[in-house]
Amino acid sequence: MNKFWNWVRNKDETRTLHLEGVISETSWFDDEVTPAAFKADLMAQKCPITVWINSPGGDCVAAAQIYNMLMDYPDDVTVKVDGLAASAASVIAMAGSRVLMSPASLMMIHNPLTFAMGDSEEMKNAIHLLL
Repeated sequence: MNKFWNWVRNKDETRTLHLEGVISETSWFDDEVTPAAFKADLMAQKCPITVWINSPGGDCVAAAQIYNMLMDYPDDVTVKVDGLAASAASVIAMAGSRVLMSPASLMMIHNPLTFAMGDSEEMKNAIHLLL
């Protein structure tokens, strides 16, 4: 399974999650990288976790689901931005009970984007979605 996350179990009974690169280069739909697989890894042990993020972003649906899973996690979540938390990765970064960044790290948040095709009603729906 091609995963964009990696768990490390620490000697002090904590775990570290590394989110590096694009958040789900392929969709979470119709492939082996699923929200259920991430949740199973997340819930495998209940202890404080540290999430290191260095990502340009990626799939906004995957990021929203990861954010929700981390917010529901029953123990402390500390997020450390290691270089870059851009776009969808900035959403995940907000799930920490503590969010830490070095002065050299970067967080990039932008307005939502979409592509639209269709008649005038479809364009109105796209506009409404972005507002």
